[in-house]
Amino acid sequence: MNQGSSKKLYVGSLPYSTTEDELRGLFESFGPIESVRIITDKFTGMSKGFGFVEMENADDAQKAVEGMNGKQLNGRTLIVNEARPEQRRDRSFSGGEGGGGNRGGGDRWGGGQGGAGDRPRRPRRDSY
Repeated sequence: MNQGSSKKLYVGSLPYSTTEDELRGLFESFGPIESVRIITDKFTGMSKGFGFVEMENADDAQKAVEGMNGKQLNGRTLIVNEARPEQRRDRSFSGGEGGGGNRGGGDRWGGGQGGAGDRPRRPRRDSY
């Protein structure tokens, strides 16, 4: 990491019980910290087992990567590296590759029209 490098670090393989205060405490010895965030599930509020630490300068961030990557925390081996830039995600629920959502692609029935149109239909039995 040089001066132009990121100061934001990805911290993975965190024990689910780790708090943001505990995470901050682990990294404070490497230099001043701008922010700490543990990512949680939006429905349950439970930790997803990873987070981000943003250091005030890139040199301290590099020291933190060297000092913390591979260290044990409550029986788990931490993964610490430079965070990748955040990517925009498609928030639609229409599915991705393959059939469904009227986007073509097909599935095991060969269609791709989405919904029930992908399955062969049984003949309708009218009441006698």
